[in-house]
Amino acid sequence: MRESRLSGLFGFSIVSLGQVISLMGSSMTSFALTIWAWRVTGTATALALVGFCAFMPLVLLSPIAGALVDRWNRKLVMVLSDLAAGLGTIALFILLRLDLLQIWHIYIIAAFSGAFQAFQFPAFSASITMMVPKKHLGRANGMLGMARSIPTIFAPMAAGALIAFIDIEGIMMIDIVTFLFAIGALLLVKVPQPAPHPDDEHAQRSLLSDSLFGFRYIFERPSLTGILIYFLFGNLIISLAVGVLAPMLLARSGGNELVLGSVQMVFGIGGLLGGLLLTAWGGPKRRILGLLGGVFFGTLLGQTMLGFGQSLVPWCLGAFILSLPIPIASGASHAIWQTKVPAHVQGRVFSARIMIGQIGGAVALPLSGLLADYIFEPLMQGPSIVAQALSVLVGTGPGSGMGLMFVLFGILGAASTIFAYMYRPIREIETLLPDCDVQAAKDETPPEAG
Repeated sequence: MRESRLSGLFGFSIVSLGQVISLMGSSMTSFALTIWAWRVTGTATALALVGFCAFMPLVLLSPIAGALVDRWNRKLVMVLSDLAAGLGTIALFILLRLDLLQIWHIYIIAAFSGAFQAFQFPAFSASITMMVPKKHLGRANGMLGMARSIPTIFAPMAAGALIAFIDIEGIMMIDIVTFLFAIGALLLVKVPQPAPHPDDEHAQRSLLSDSLFGFRYIFERPSLTGILIYFLFGNLIISLAVGVLAPMLLARSGGNELVLGSVQMVFGIGGLLGGLLLTAWGGPKRRILGLLGGVFFGTLLGQTMLGFGQSLVPWCLGAFILSLPIPIASGASHAIWQTKVPAHVQGRVFSARIMIGQIGGAVALPLSGLLADYIFEPLMQGPSIVAQALSVLVGTGPGSGMGLMFVLFGILGAASTIFAYMYRPIREIETLLPDCDVQAAKDETPPEAG
């Protein structure tokens, strides 16, 4: 009886609460390790490589992970993924405690955790569809955005305040404990499995065939293909700037941890308010407008302001404008995919979606550090006429080259959204591609006699 009560939207709320607590600890550890890595290396490339090592295994393993998620128990997959992340933190804690931690250790642990995250996302995204009624998907995705934003608000300031008293080891201990909340919440909640489907006979299909299924499904539908190509180029362009956010702020503020923590906190506040808005509102009726509009205004106004800014106030304002529409855009995107793709194949399709859509961001992370260290920063520190002209926009000194990256790639990100809207299969995806339950009803309707 207890398990049956902890289901549906209420059960999803319990899982989200567990994720909030776990992400709080993870975000605190991430902030502390960012400061440690900057002090040790002092380069944007080193920080960007941490994100790359976490991101690339997630992207590369996504197809096979999705195939396995559709075969396995999704609740068990999520528990094991959270457990793996906790083990990674424990390993880093031991190395730091023994005074053996080096930057390449962080790369390896990040890759280990990223590999398990390849299973976490498709399992969690597909489970939302099974747990939450279709009419509440927008609100559920809004809650998910809030769950990701709340730690961003409090974790940087909490880590910055606690690090002087308990050091990085103490923050990692908090992180390890918080993983137990995420796992405990999952164990309490009922996560339904999709009903068996006539076409879903695993024994007659190879794992390779299942891994490729998601790609075939997407490429057979121009609307899904178009929106995924938009994600590919959009993530590439935007991540080329966002990948150097921490080093830009640290360089322009003289290594001020409070400035970095404050801007990251404002990112969280904007995301939280955006999630609250989406939860109360449910999102626009035309979800594609919520997706494209959120990305357009966030990049054109927020991301460029981060680049133009040279002090805390404009950085915080830019962070708020960039993060506020993200939950609305993300929630609209998730709702489109959740309603257009049948539940029994969502693990495979969502994993292919991750690999194609996110590989641009994965490639951009190390590239952003290299562009900053070897092109944009030297350009803005030199005596050239170009540097003098651009300094009117982004200033001079350390970090100005990375500021220029924010402005340039923010404008390109907004431009890519305009081109996406001009493409009819994307603009009219909600009418050109039927909802999966509508299509299923058509398939099950017997032909009329006569």
